[in-house]
Amino acid sequence: MNEDIRSHYTRGDLLQRLNAALAADGADPQRPNAEALAPYDHFHGRGLEATEDAAALVRPLPTDHLLDVGSGLGGPARYFAARFGCRVSGIDLTEEFCEVARHLTRLLGQDERVDFHAGNALAMPFADVRFDGAYSMNVSMNIADKAAFYRELHRVLKPGGWLLLSEIAQGSGDELDYPTPWAASAQASFLATPQQTEQGLLAAGFEVLHVQDSVDKALAYGTRSRAEVARGEKPPHRAVMLIHGELALRAMANSAKSLADGRVLPIEVLARKPAPRQPQDAKL
Repeated sequence: MNEDIRSHYTRGDLLQRLNAALAADGADPQRPNAEALAPYDHFHGRGLEATEDAAALVRPLPTDHLLDVGSGLGGPARYFAARFGCRVSGIDLTEEFCEVARHLTRLLGQDERVDFHAGNALAMPFADVRFDGAYSMNVSMNIADKAAFYRELHRVLKPGGWLLLSEIAQGSGDELDYPTPWAASAQASFLATPQQTEQGLLAAGFEVLHVQDSVDKALAYGTRSRAEVARGEKPPHRAVMLIHGELALRAMANSAKSLADGRVLPIEVLARKPAPRQPQDAKL
């Protein structure tokens, strides 16, 4: 199954395609800035806008070490590091994503605070209680064993550490049409309802602080994007086209239709690994 997921995301010439896209935008591929990369390196629904919304739910300290699960090309990791001054480690199943993420991070001069590892989110190569916070953006749709995923996140977080999930949840109605941006077929797509997500986190030992859908934001973003294209402009989010090429138009159309008819729900979930209770002072 992991190989099916990898093959959905990688074709072996990602950096060349990204450099060509940046050059077509008028940016220097050897000296890109975060603004030039943003349409491509935030590979999730609503792109940079969703990353900004997610970051607004947490307040990392400069001394914090964060984990990005499913880090892709590294846009969110670099964003969190730049905005909050913290360290960020990313992990992704796709080696090519990690290679390009490291390259871009070096070009932006952030490699002292941001690093990337190729690996499985169900068996992460990190010590117990290592991270102060963790986030994952549009990743768990490819993970069948969500209970194991949540347990692994709980393991690597310090007591009191927060977990932020920005995901595509199962809505109501018929089965999805494929391909989608996250899966070529139903065999690689594992959606959970918001209720199942919350229950799974609770079972893993988390406290769930916030669960909210972002359907209205997603629909409004789609409307704005279509208006920009109609005006002859490039859409603000071009990561799906970069990653999937000719498959992208069908994948995005299927995803947009599923969103419009309620078969999928983008959600934001904020949880926390409880800190140990302090014993009350003994009464004299």
